[in-house]
Amino acid sequence: MAHRLSEAELEQHSRRRFTANQQPAAALDRERLIDQYCLVRQQTEALIEGLSTEDQNLQSMPEASPVKWHRAHTTWFFETFVLEPRQPDFRPVNPHYRALFNSYYNGIGEQFARPRRSLISRPDVEAIGRYRQQIDQAMIRLITDCPQNELGQLASLVVLGLNHEQQHQELVITDLKHALSFNPLAPTPAHAWQGPVEPAALTWQAVNGGLIEIGADPEAGFAFDNETPRHRIYIEDFELASRPVNCGEYLDFIADGGYDNPMLWLSDGWAWRQENAVQAPLYWRFEADESPQIWTLSGQRELDMNEPVCHISFYEAFAFAEWAGFRLPTEAEWEWAARNQPVKGHFADSRLWHPRGAQGNSPGQLFGDVWEWTASAYAPYPGFDPPAGALGEYNGKFMANQMVLRGGSCATPAGHVRASYRNFFYPADRWQFSGLRLARSTP
Repeated sequence: MAHRLSEAELEQHSRRRFTANQQPAAALDRERLIDQYCLVRQQTEALIEGLSTEDQNLQSMPEASPVKWHRAHTTWFFETFVLEPRQPDFRPVNPHYRALFNSYYNGIGEQFARPRRSLISRPDVEAIGRYRQQIDQAMIRLITDCPQNELGQLASLVVLGLNHEQQHQELVITDLKHALSFNPLAPTPAHAWQGPVEPAALTWQAVNGGLIEIGADPEAGFAFDNETPRHRIYIEDFELASRPVNCGEYLDFIADGGYDNPMLWLSDGWAWRQENAVQAPLYWRFEADESPQIWTLSGQRELDMNEPVCHISFYEAFAFAEWAGFRLPTEAEWEWAARNQPVKGHFADSRLWHPRGAQGNSPGQLFGDVWEWTASAYAPYPGFDPPAGALGEYNGKFMANQMVLRGGSCATPAGHVRASYRNFFYPADRWQFSGLRLARSTP
């Protein structure tokens, strides 16, 4: 039996800095797969530095989850979908974890109610840490001992699990931000604000349409099933804004009565705005006789007019586009415009966890900072075929009543997104770092 790896050995495996979607899983050799596994797992643990036990058990709304739960759920994923099917003598670390940390996989069994996850006081954070270490040890033994002719299949599942964990790394940041926003002591786990953002002029980039192909390139590396299959679609010529809408522009929308004009809003959006008395993006604060303030994970400060607006719903993005006289791009338009753009921008590795926008007035930067709402409903691509079994529930079961966002955000792990990546949320959701980029049809 392989020896138990120490923390130092786990750290050594994680020193090669590469991301979970750089190459096809089958192309990974055994050592690189172990390195990759350890790197992503330790990136999750790095997010909890400085957090107390109480911080990790906060849950401020049903849509969010405690940090501790995210750490446990991503570990449960490897235990349930990778280790259990490959070990004839498999014994779970704790049989109760099967329900406690099952998110929504009905094919696996029952789940603990999502809105009540903060009631899971035990296992505590130390026990979750031990659980993660136990599964990490078992995963490294599994990869080490896997026959060479089975390594490609195992690697594909491991890389899926790592990309799944990166998604939860982003949720750790966004869910924690929402929870800490209610604390008058204003905890600040992010790095300090770096000062005002440089202004960047909004210009229009012409994009030629026609019969195009969108969807993941099967030869390009990892992609989630909802990015497939690659298929053809016809789009007209259009123009895309060179940057997302910034806070100054959005403040103009507010000052012009944008939240009070029902003609700008979708019917559902107007009902949502009235029911929730929404008058500004989430985390904006208007104090008497003071400039508009914004609450961030590095503290509350004056609103920077040049940084991208974020934490807005699809309804707000749609209303702003109507007010501005433009529209939101479709997801096909967005992907076509991004197909040859480098995946560079402001991501979570900076630990600033707030959008800054393209620096130096770089035109065409489409990745990082804020997820960009599109005009497209989240639906299956033609010929979509989810995996068999419980893993088929990963994306396909959510393809109704949600909207697509593209590009990644300041809370997205670096290297996790690509032009074909499809994120999706309900139209009213806005605790994610969601913003907008305008489009217009070519006359």
